[in-house]
Order: sequence, then C-alpha cells, then structure tokens
Amino acid sequence: MKKIKEWFGFFLLKASAILILGIVVLLLLFIGIQGAKVINLEFLFSFPKEGMTSGGIFPAVFGTVALTLITTFFSIPFGIGAAIYLSEYAKEGRLVSFIRASIRNLAGVPSIVYGLFGVALFVQSLNLGASILASGLTLGLLTLPWVIAVSEEAIKSVPKSFREGALALGATKWQTTRLVLRYATPGILTGAILGLSRAAGETAPILFTGVCFWLPKLPGSIFDQFMALPYHLYILSTQHYDLEKVRPIAFGTAFVLVSFVFGLNLIALIIRTRLRKDYG
Repeated sequence: MKKIKEWFGFFLLKASAILILGIVVLLLLFIGIQGAKVINLEFLFSFPKEGMTSGGIFPAVFGTVALTLITTFFSIPFGIGAAIYLSEYAKEGRLVSFIRASIRNLAGVPSIVYGLFGVALFVQSLNLGASILASGLTLGLLTLPWVIAVSEEAIKSVPKSFREGALALGATKWQTTRLVLRYATPGILTGAILGLSRAAGETAPILFTGVCFWLPKLPGSIFDQFMALPYHLYILSTQHYDLEKVRPIAFGTAFVLVSFVFGLNLIALIIRTRLRKDYG
C-alpha cells in the first residue's frame, strides 16, 4: 500500500506539472504564431497611425523600457538595503516580526490598490501629475515588498558558519555582511529581476498614474505622460472601436510584451547560473 500511495502521489505531481506546462506552451505558441505575422522593423520602430489601426508600437516599447528602469532604480536598492537590515542587523522581536508579516502581506495586495495609492501619494500629494515618474514610483512600491522578501530569504540561506568564521577571524560586522552578500547575490538578483518582470506586465497601477492610449511623440521628460505595452494591449483587445481590424496589432503587442518579460527572466537565469559557478 505504501508503494501504491507513493506511485499515485508522484503520478499526480507529474500529471499536474505536465498539464500546466502544456497549457503554457500552447498559449505561448498561439501568441507567437499570431504575433509573428506582424512583427517587423516598421512595427517595432514606427509610431501608430490612423487611430492605431496601422503603424507600429515604438512609443509603447519605449515607455515600457523607461518605466522598468525607473522601477528598478527605486525598488532594488531600497529593497536590498531593507533586507540586509532585517536579516543582519535588526534584533529579533515583536516589532521585527510585525514588519516581516506586513511586508509579506503587502506582496499579496492587488495591484489596483497600489494604483489608487499612487494617485493619492505621487500624483496628488507630491504634485508629480500623471507622468512616467509617478507610474514608475508606483510600480516601485508594488515591487518593493517582493524584493525585500526574496532578498531576505537569499541572505538567510547563507550558512551561519560563514558569519561565525568571518567574525572569528577578526572581521567587522560590515565585512562579514559583505561576505554573506557575495554568496546571496544569485538569489537576490534573480528575485529582483523576476519582480521587475512582473511589474513590467502590470496595467492597473499605471492606469491611474500616467499611461495613455496614444501619443504623437515620445515623452520629453519623466514628468510627461507615456504609452506602455500592457495598457496598449488592453485597449486594443477590449476598448478599440474596431476590434477585428486591430486584432493582429494586439497579437503583435502581446508577442513583444511576452518577449520582453521572457528576456528579463532569461537574464535572471543567466546571472544566477554564472554567479553560482563563481561562488560555488
């Protein structure tokens, strides 16, 4: 009976994995086949024309890349710094436990809540207006709990003996922390990049804070409105006056967005593999 239960348990796990993998592969193949029909240099590097029924998506690509960069500069340094403090310097107690629980709860808050908070804080209170900066800061807030949680777990995964050995050899606390960070870097960077790839595909937070459907030119500064691939795809798929005519453009936009997110995940995988080889 034990062997039968074990075989049945492994069978369920394998079947679940194959089913999920099959659905993902079919979805990616469908988007790839439909999107590849419209992908060319003109589509990627030209502006939209005739009410978005022709032309390209370059402003949306530019806006998504710029938005991701702003999110990166805001979320990753602060997230990693908070994780270092919580794991290496903060004294364990009720307050630290409460902070950790709050961070994990914030990581599960729906993205639209961050969008409303971004409107109240960045757009209205700080007078940034509907802009790419306000949207980037809002996505930074959305990504921050994820970066903190993943970074802290990566730091904690480094054996305690590394810290004890460094302190025993006369290293200072900061020198010991730097040693720990070297071995935690693969996990930290992987988690941070995966968090950014999630943020790159969000629509709700930027919907209220600065994104628009169409612009005749690229944003001149971080205080201007912008176009982005997720919102552009949402409009083409649900709100356009001629959905049938723009459907090929929607598939092309989806293909570019999926490729962008896949690229970020691939970068995370490459960094993790190389750093693991360097640090064993």
